[in-house]
Amino acid sequence: MNWLEAILLGLVQGLTEFLPISSSAHLRIVGEFLPGAADPGAAFTAITQLGTETAVVVYFWRDIVNIVKAWFGSLTGKVPRNDPDARMGWLVIIGSIPIGVLGLLFQDQIESTFRSLWIVATMLIVFGLFLAVADSIGSHTRTLDKLTYKHGILYGLAQALALMPGVSRSGGTITAGLLMGYTRGAAARYSFLLAIPAVFASGLYQLAKSFGEPGPYGLGETALATAVAFGVGFVIIGWFLKYVSTRSYRLFVWYRIGLGTLLFVLLGFGIINA
Repeated sequence: MNWLEAILLGLVQGLTEFLPISSSAHLRIVGEFLPGAADPGAAFTAITQLGTETAVVVYFWRDIVNIVKAWFGSLTGKVPRNDPDARMGWLVIIGSIPIGVLGLLFQDQIESTFRSLWIVATMLIVFGLFLAVADSIGSHTRTLDKLTYKHGILYGLAQALALMPGVSRSGGTITAGLLMGYTRGAAARYSFLLAIPAVFASGLYQLAKSFGEPGPYGLGETALATAVAFGVGFVIIGWFLKYVSTRSYRLFVWYRIGLGTLLFVLLGFGIINA
């Protein structure tokens, strides 16, 4: 049964990681409806995110190679510091600092208190409303070549909010990007690139810890979930970028509000435990 659960959870991770609806919230919720009715855990969530983030690396491989080459070139003076790819390298590094610092400071809360379904439900609704406002009032005019270091830090702070399940890593950064006037496509694209260092650092850290702290799923089952998440996530990236290039985020806003409300009802009637 655990192998089937791992496949299901990997599917959920792949489907939800890049959409602004919080993959960690979905894994937390789905876990309550599995036979064991248990939280898959922060470690399982972080490790399976390695699969979806690997999908990002594969999908944006050429862009990432160009960014890395230009960034190293800027260190040696072979590439100007204001080169677009070199700047993007620095922006990703700077934007990754907030989530790294806050992740270490609040590690205990992230693995316990923040995973309460009451908090998850609240974050789904509140940040769904924030996304709606940002999508409505944003100018949708700025492109990534206009990304500044100040905006990179603000993006990073928004990403750090996703340490609480229900906020959504992509949802938080996309909301910040829209409020700063970036196009829907630009906000989503930078969100994907910005997540790479943080997700790999968190996932590899939790993977190392898991060898001495067994969770509800073994390494084999977790590896299967991670592989499923990679395959599904790769498909979702392309679909999502095409979707937001022509449509608003209204669909995801209503989904978040509906899911959060349903969660409150289920918790209120004692159908699931917080």
